[in-house]
Amino acid sequence: MTTKNPTPPRWLKPMNKVFLALRRAGIGMKDLPVLTVPGRKSGKPRSTPLSVLEHEGQRYLLEGFPGADWARNVRAADGRATLSTGKRREQVRLVEL
Repeated sequence: MTTKNPTPPRWLKPMNKVFLALRRAGIGMKDLPVLTVPGRKSGKPRSTPLSVLEHEGQRYLLEGFPGADWARNVRAADGRATLSTGKRREQVRLVEL
């Protein structure tokens, strides 16, 4: 018996675009963490709002759906990305657990 990986709801990508647009316009979502990583095929920067979990001084990102585009892009970029929260931007190195 094979199990099918869960797929994200169809509204997720359009909603992420709305969140990013609101953040850029300064209307809200100022503290929304955004991960930016080069696209694995195009090389163009791809930004995705994410939840960053903190535990015992470490930060974690959860790939909510197996095969999420942002996670595949991070893997292709050898874990290198930029994490932005508000006006703070930092280069990060993600390690898959």
